[in-house]
Amino acid sequence: MGKYQRPRGTHDLYPHAENWEDDSVRWNCVEALFRELCSLHNFAEVRTPIFEATDLFKRTIGEGTDIVTKEMYTFDDLGGRSMTLRPEGTAPTLRAYVDSPLSSAGGVTKMFYIASIFRYERQQKGRYRQHQQLGVEALGSDDPYLDAEIINLAMTFFRKVGIRSLELKINSVGGQESRSRFVEQLKSFVEPHLQEFSDEGRARFAKNPLRMLDTKSQVELDILKAAPHLIDFLSVDEATHFECLQRALNAIGLTYTIDHTLVRGFDYYTKTAFEIQSPDLGAQSALGGGGRYNQLVADLGGQQTPGIGFGIGMERVMIALQAIGADILPSTALSAYVVLQNEAGRDMAFRLLHNLREAGISADMDFSSRSLKNQMRAASKSGARYTLVIGEEEMASSTVQIKDMNTGNQDTSDISKAVSYIMRSIVPVESHGN
Repeated sequence: MGKYQRPRGTHDLYPHAENWEDDSVRWNCVEALFRELCSLHNFAEVRTPIFEATDLFKRTIGEGTDIVTKEMYTFDDLGGRSMTLRPEGTAPTLRAYVDSPLSSAGGVTKMFYIASIFRYERQQKGRYRQHQQLGVEALGSDDPYLDAEIINLAMTFFRKVGIRSLELKINSVGGQESRSRFVEQLKSFVEPHLQEFSDEGRARFAKNPLRMLDTKSQVELDILKAAPHLIDFLSVDEATHFECLQRALNAIGLTYTIDHTLVRGFDYYTKTAFEIQSPDLGAQSALGGGGRYNQLVADLGGQQTPGIGFGIGMERVMIALQAIGADILPSTALSAYVVLQNEAGRDMAFRLLHNLREAGISADMDFSSRSLKNQMRAASKSGARYTLVIGEEEMASSTVQIKDMNTGNQDTSDISKAVSYIMRSIVPVESHGN
C-alpha cells in the first residue's frame, strides 16, 4: 500500500492540525471562560447535529444570500435527501428549540453553543472553511434591554479574554414593511450609478438589494455614503425599540457607533443588528456580531417567538489574543437575581445587574415584564443565593431589599453599597465550601 497523500487544500478546511497541542490548551481556556460567562448570565448549553436538512438554511438564512448561493457544503445522503453542513449556528439551535418542550415553557429561554461551522469561502487570515463558533440565543422577549444584555455579554467576553481595543457598531434593520419602503428608495438611488457597480453588486441589486450595503468594494461604499438610511424608514415601534436599545447601552456605559450600512449576512434579522470589531485583526477586523430575529421561530413552524443572539469566530479571537499577548481571566457561577416592582425602575435594576457582574458576581433579572410574584418565582427557580428587590419605596430612597434565599433573612442596603454587601456575604460561604 502506497503512502497516504493528503489532498491539496484540506488544511484550508481546518488549519490547526500543525500546532494542535498548543492550540488545544488555548482553545480550552477560551471555551471554558465562555461557558463560565454564559453561566454567569444564566445561559444553558445546547448541542446540535453537524449537518441538517438543506431547506432549513434556505428558509432561514435566505436564498439570495452569499452563504446559501456560494458557501454551503451540500450533499445528497443515501436516501436522496439534500443535507448541508451547518454554515451558522442560529438556525439549528432554533430548530432544536421548536422540536423541544422549551418552546411551550414560557418566559425567556437562554441558550449557548460552541460548534464547528462550515463555509466554502476564499481562504484568508481568520476566515477558514471550517471554523469554531461561540454563540448565544435568547428567545421569548422583544425587550430592547435583552438586546443590550446580549451585546454586553459579547463585549464582556472579549474584555475578559483580554481584548481591550473594541469597536461596537449597531443598526436597526426594521421589519419587512419598513425594509420594503427602504429598498424601493435604495434602488432608486443606486440605479443611476449601477454601471459603476461590480457584477456581484448588480446581481445583488436585482435579487437582494439590501445586500448591496454589505459590499467590501470601496467604489460602491463611496457611492452608498449618500444613500438613504434604513433607520429613517422604521415604524414607530421599531424606532422606539432602537432608541430604547441605545438608552440601555448608555445606562451601562457601552460606547457604540450607529453604522447605517450594517445589515449582517442573514435575511432573518429584524430590528437590532450589531457587530464588534477590533483593530488588532487588521483589515479583517470583525470579531463577531448578531441581531434580533422575531419571525424566525414562527418560520420554522413554532409559535410566534421573538429572539436575539450572536456568533463569535474562535479563530479570530485567537488571532487577536496572539497579536496582543493577552491572558485569560476566570469567572464564577450564579449568585444573585434582581427583581423590580414596576417598569419605572428598569434602568436602576439593569444598572445594578451590570454592576454585580462587573464585580464578578453572577446575576440575572427578568426580561419578560412579568409580575413581582412571577419574578420572585423565577428568582427561586434560578437557584440564586440572593434576591435583590427594587420596589417603589426603594426607588424613592435609592435602596434595594436583599433577601437571602437560603435563610429567608431580609435586609435593606443603599443601592450603591449593594455589590459590596453581596460580596461580603458570598466570599466566606464560597471559601468555606472550598
